[in-house]
Amino acid sequence: MNISATDFASLLCSRLCHDLLSPVGALNNGLELLADEHDPEMRQRCLELLAESAKASANKLKFFRLAFGAAGGFGDTVDTREAQAAIEGLFGDNHRVTVGWMIEDPVLPKQAIKVLLNLALIGGDALVRGGQLDIGAEAHDGAAEIVVRATGPRIVLDQELRGALTGGAGDMPVTPRAAAAYLVQQLVAQGGGELQVSPPDAEVLLFGAAFSA
Repeated sequence: MNISATDFASLLCSRLCHDLLSPVGALNNGLELLADEHDPEMRQRCLELLAESAKASANKLKFFRLAFGAAGGFGDTVDTREAQAAIEGLFGDNHRVTVGWMIEDPVLPKQAIKVLLNLALIGGDALVRGGQLDIGAEAHDGAAEIVVRATGPRIVLDQELRGALTGGAGDMPVTPRAAAAYLVQQLVAQGGGELQVSPPDAEVLLFGAAFSA
């Protein structure tokens, strides 16, 4: 499951565009409705929907900038409060997923932050009917340990994502949907570590990663 850097960049861009299509499309639709609407109450409702869509778009951009991009500057560490704000911004507004933040370190290595954010993204997406997403991490002596736990009434992590996370996808092509999982697997492997995923029949979804960061 090896792909070129150019192809992987294309996968990340496709994932980003897919996730932004809904809130940005809602902005466009809201503007069209607002242009044709003259009732004061309906115009106010349109403005509220526009504000919600704009906020959702901004939150997604902030998250992906940190999870996929070079946010955090050129230093070796990132403020964990920035990562917490990105995750809570991504999941907080829809009230579908409750985030439990169990990280005391004020900063973490940049690679650890990327692994943490992408595992949180995968765990949150797996909670198709909502639930609890607990996130823990610590770094010491140049090593990072990360745990992400998802609990809810229905948890779905399909085989494509599971294979991309564990490196067990063989020669199967990586799709934009699995881009975050592939990124996690590559970062952990580059750090000489390992990533553990709970079995498919487990009642909770648990990710554990330990690697040099």
